[in-house]
Amino acid sequence: MEQVLLATNPFQSAAQPIIELINAAAGPLLMIVAALGVIYCIILGAKLAKAEEPQDREKAKNALKNAIIGFVLIFVLIAALNLMLPSLTSWMNDSGGTSIQTDFNQSN
Repeated sequence: MEQVLLATNPFQSAAQPIIELINAAAGPLLMIVAALGVIYCIILGAKLAKAEEPQDREKAKNALKNAIIGFVLIFVLIAALNLMLPSLTSWMNDSGGTSIQTDFNQSN
């Protein structure tokens, strides 16, 4: 049945290289984003340590808190996506849509 679905989708030949590129780039890009997030948090921590005025300390503390919340939120959402992706893929394939083949979980 998958052969029929693949044969009837005119965009499969154009979409497959893009899907493979995204799957190959997801792991390294995630590592780069994580490294940049850690560096940003270190810089904000240094600003907090150097702040002498109470207003500057509060501003630096809020910026650091927001950065950490955003950093954690991004990785929680990525983990949730990795958990949901197989069921969403099978749902799409079973509902008569295009046959989707991903290996996103293997790149992380």
